[in-house]
Amino acid sequence: MSEQSLPDDAPALPEYAERVLDVAELIPPGRVMTYGDVAEWLQEGGPRQVGRVMSLYGGGVPWWRVVRADGVLLAGHERDALAHYRAEGTPLREAGPATRARMPRLDLRRARWDGGEHAQGHT
Repeated sequence: MSEQSLPDDAPALPEYAERVLDVAELIPPGRVMTYGDVAEWLQEGGPRQVGRVMSLYGGGVPWWRVVRADGVLLAGHERDALAHYRAEGTPLREAGPATRARMPRLDLRRARWDGGEHAQGHT
């Protein structure tokens, strides 16, 4: 994560937060990782810690690519996320008639990214 994306008066990012944001930036367009996937890839923390980092610091990275394990779109940000998913061609499962607000879900079976081509450079 580039220091340039933080305001001049912002405190330095905690190291764990910086690592989480770096992973978010690696996820290719049209693909996603769950909060747990990110923690597992980093071999540190868990889904809640990753979610906390994303909620506090994730605005400057492709936040919509770090998702819930059930594929439900981020509450309060569904429309913004959906616009990104559609623009990037992220696989979605259309909402069924009983689904509240008829919002689609992510098709995690097809959209999930495992770190693929970047995994070799990961330490």
